[in-house]
Amino acid sequence: MTGRLSRRALLAGATGLMAIPALAVGARRARVVIVGGGFGGATAARYLRRAMPDLGITLIEPSRLHVTCPGSNGVIGGLGPLSRLEHGYGHLRSRLGIEVVHDTVAAIEGERRRVRLGGGQWIAYDRLIVSPGIDMRWNEIEGYDEAAAQVMPHAWKAGAQTALLRRRLEAVEDGGVVIIAAPGNPFRCPPGPYERAGLIAWHLSRTRKGCKVLILDAKDSFSKQALFQEGWKALYGDMIEWVSGANNGRVVRVNAAEGWVETDFDRFTPALANIIPPQGAGRIAVAAGLADAGGFCPVDPVTFESRLVPGIHVIGDACIAGEMPKSASSANNQAKIAAAAAVASLAGQGFGPVKAINVCYSLLAPDYAVSVAGVYEVADGRRAAVAESGGVSPLGADAHARKAEAEHAADWYAAICADAWGA
Repeated sequence: MTGRLSRRALLAGATGLMAIPALAVGARRARVVIVGGGFGGATAARYLRRAMPDLGITLIEPSRLHVTCPGSNGVIGGLGPLSRLEHGYGHLRSRLGIEVVHDTVAAIEGERRRVRLGGGQWIAYDRLIVSPGIDMRWNEIEGYDEAAAQVMPHAWKAGAQTALLRRRLEAVEDGGVVIIAAPGNPFRCPPGPYERAGLIAWHLSRTRKGCKVLILDAKDSFSKQALFQEGWKALYGDMIEWVSGANNGRVVRVNAAEGWVETDFDRFTPALANIIPPQGAGRIAVAAGLADAGGFCPVDPVTFESRLVPGIHVIGDACIAGEMPKSASSANNQAKIAAAAAVASLAGQGFGPVKAINVCYSLLAPDYAVSVAGVYEVADGRRAAVAESGGVSPLGADAHARKAEAEHAADWYAAICADAWGA
């Protein structure tokens, strides 16, 4: 990787990016409630506890195990079991004293500063951090709804859909075509569909004959495009084909029962269709009035406090963070900033701009990876990339360098998960 960030700084999404001061809030025990226990919510809980040992912290998350999206393409391609992506909340609860509530959030009342659980209980807060991830925008591709996703999986939320897509891939026979429909921006994990294409091709090239991976894209360019296309060619020849939106790549309708996928001018009947639909902020954020007409949540770029509802910070894939991509690394960094801003607010102190980073590794094969990193500052009212910061893997790198990147990817994953959920 080129650029000025050290490898150590990149591993855990800049764990040492800033020092959060330990602050008191008078005699009353303040409480911060966190909605969502993914990379954003779990990291926020840990860093709030680091800042204020006596702070009341409640983390609300329906699932007892979080299954990470990073690494899920590897499971689909056959690189390991889904269980290796599962992370529990025992460390947060037992070691850090964080109250972990496994329930849904049915409502958020910003004016009254309280949330209602699916079970009916109300929980009051002084500050709220919302990290709900994304939800699919069903039927924006005609015919693609929750029922269709059981036939043409999206696998864009890790877990049952990941396992389903893996099973569907195992059923592809010699000569089969796999279609990946990639959405327009913005969406979770911009390099994800193209990593998935490489790992599906890796699996098929080892187990089948004459198969093809066709990417039908709503966009005319994509993240790390030159690196992906170089790698696909080197590893798989002409097995992977990418079709841009301008060249009739945008999928407009599907029929799961009959098994076909249509663009504006063509119909395809693949052996397997992986439809990644348009997305928006998690539904609780929308219901709480935190999202705008575009479906995501505008925030103050300094503090990640909602621009629509005071006292609520929105982080991770749900928020509009300028040029910061929707990634695990971004959520990790935003969580630390939001935690620091919440602590400062509770103490009646100001909070100034803090830089954030993002780093993303993508596997094209088990021993071949590429990466990108960036630093983001607050400029002109938004998060913008700092010129000449971060960098991308160089084109033309040899096999040793690509293998080293794959090893770094594994190190990064271990570090960022430990930073969120603990050892």
